[in-house]
Amino acid sequence: MPAHVSRYTLYAAALALLAGSAGCSAGQFVWFSEMPAEAKSSTDFVISNGDLLTVRVLGHEDMSVHQRVRADGRIAVPIIGEVEAGGKRPSSLRAELEGRIKEYIVSPSVLLTVDERQPLTIYAMGEVSKPGPLLLEPGASVADALAAAGGPTEYAARDRIFLVRRRPSPVRIRFTYDWLSRNEAQAATFPLAPGDMLVVE
Repeated sequence: MPAHVSRYTLYAAALALLAGSAGCSAGQFVWFSEMPAEAKSSTDFVISNGDLLTVRVLGHEDMSVHQRVRADGRIAVPIIGEVEAGGKRPSSLRAELEGRIKEYIVSPSVLLTVDERQPLTIYAMGEVSKPGPLLLEPGASVADALAAAGGPTEYAARDRIFLVRRRPSPVRIRFTYDWLSRNEAQAATFPLAPGDMLVVE
């Protein structure tokens, strides 16, 4: 069986599994160019399991915590208990913490810092030279992932490059090679999230 055929078969099987587990249809996608500007340019990364966080409630130091996000994606905060942190942006998690703490403290002010970030693992599939898991630096982009995967093969469709994301909701974002190579509308610098899958058809 030709290498490009077996590679595509592997991609199709994995994508079908992803669709079944995440509820994301393989036929549905959103063009990167049609995404809201704030979503395309956001530099507020997503918290990963293993990241080291510090949470401070100003004026209530007894509620401060300094801990890693556990394998289940959670941290424990005094009074409010278990909080889902993995897969959320720091700004969203901070707002959620303030909302929950309001039940116990009037007008709480929460400071959230990420003191240490874990390497980013994503998966490259389809018509790339080096399919499989990729270990990237925190803050890596779509273009970084494509480069780490060795770029598209000679069989690749240059206008069918997808970023498959499962959290917080399943989505397939479609790019073209020209957008990425020219960084049109900041396509090349679009930030990755833990568990993303780069698929080149």
